[in-house]
Amino acid sequence: MPAITVRNLSEETHRALKLRAARHGRSTEAEVRDILEAAVQPPQRVRLGDALAALGRSVGLEDHDLDFERDKTVTEPISFE
Repeated sequence: MPAITVRNLSEETHRALKLRAARHGRSTEAEVRDILEAAVQPPQRVRLGDALAALGRSVGLEDHDLDFERDKTVTEPISFE
Protein backbone atom coordinates (compact mmCIF):
# COMPACT_ATOMS: atom_id res chain seq x y z
CA MET A 1 0.00 0.00 0.00
CA PRO A 2 1.38 3.45 -0.88
CA ALA A 3 2.65 5.72 1.89
CA ILE A 4 3.64 9.37 2.05
CA THR A 5 5.74 11.44 4.42
CA VAL A 6 4.83 15.03 5.22
CA ARG A 7 7.88 17.07 6.13
CA ASN A 8 8.04 20.45 7.87
CA LEU A 9 4.62 20.13 9.49
CA SER A 10 4.32 22.75 12.20
CA GLU A 11 3.85 21.67 15.81
CA GLU A 12 0.58 23.63 15.87
CA THR A 13 -0.80 21.72 12.87
CA HIS A 14 0.33 18.38 14.28
CA ARG A 15 -1.30 19.16 17.63
CA ALA A 16 -4.53 20.23 15.86
CA LEU A 17 -4.56 16.96 13.89
CA LYS A 18 -4.08 14.93 17.06
CA LEU A 19 -6.96 16.77 18.78
CA ARG A 20 -9.22 16.36 15.76
CA ALA A 21 -8.40 12.65 15.61
CA ALA A 22 -9.17 12.25 19.32
CA ARG A 23 -12.55 13.99 18.84
CA HIS A 24 -13.36 11.48 16.10
CA GLY A 25 -12.07 8.53 18.14
CA ARG A 26 -9.31 7.45 15.77
CA SER A 27 -5.56 7.66 15.33
CA THR A 28 -3.85 10.70 13.88
CA GLU A 29 -2.87 8.63 10.85
CA ALA A 30 -6.48 7.54 10.29
CA GLU A 31 -7.60 11.15 10.61
CA VAL A 32 -5.09 12.31 8.00
CA ARG A 33 -6.24 9.51 5.66
CA ASP A 34 -9.85 10.64 6.09
CA ILE A 35 -8.95 14.27 5.39
CA LEU A 36 -7.00 13.35 2.25
CA GLU A 37 -9.72 11.04 0.92
CA ALA A 38 -12.36 13.72 1.44
CA ALA A 39 -10.18 16.27 -0.34
CA VAL A 40 -9.65 14.21 -3.49
CA GLN A 41 -13.06 12.52 -3.69
CA PRO A 42 -15.68 15.12 -2.86
CA PRO A 43 -19.15 13.64 -2.26
CA GLN A 44 -20.78 16.26 -4.53
CA ARG A 45 -19.25 14.89 -7.74
CA VAL A 46 -21.69 14.71 -10.62
CA ARG A 47 -22.51 11.19 -11.73
CA LEU A 48 -23.16 10.63 -15.43
CA GLY A 49 -26.56 8.98 -15.00
CA ASP A 50 -27.79 11.78 -12.75
CA ALA A 51 -26.54 14.40 -15.20
CA LEU A 52 -28.29 12.72 -18.13
CA ALA A 53 -31.54 12.40 -16.17
CA ALA A 54 -31.38 16.09 -15.25
CA LEU A 55 -30.75 16.99 -18.89
CA GLY A 56 -33.81 14.98 -19.95
CA ARG A 57 -35.97 16.68 -17.31
CA SER A 58 -34.69 20.10 -18.39
CA VAL A 59 -36.09 19.54 -21.91
CA GLY A 60 -39.40 18.22 -20.62
CA LEU A 61 -38.88 14.45 -20.86
CA GLU A 62 -40.65 12.23 -18.36
CA ASP A 63 -40.15 8.58 -17.45
CA HIS A 64 -42.96 7.38 -19.72
CA ASP A 65 -41.27 9.09 -22.70
CA LEU A 66 -38.54 6.49 -22.43
CA ASP A 67 -40.78 3.41 -22.31
CA PHE A 68 -39.53 1.53 -25.36
CA GLU A 69 -37.86 -1.77 -26.08
CA ARG A 70 -34.14 -1.66 -26.47
CA ASP A 71 -32.83 -3.01 -29.78
CA LYS A 72 -31.18 -6.30 -28.83
CA THR A 73 -30.00 -7.16 -32.35
CA VAL A 74 -26.53 -8.65 -32.27
CA THR A 75 -24.19 -6.78 -34.58
CA GLU A 76 -21.13 -8.08 -36.29
CA PRO A 77 -17.82 -6.43 -35.43
CA ILE A 78 -16.27 -4.31 -38.14
CA SER A 79 -13.61 -5.93 -40.27
CA PHE A 80 -10.51 -4.00 -41.32
CA GLU A 81 -9.32 -6.62 -43.77
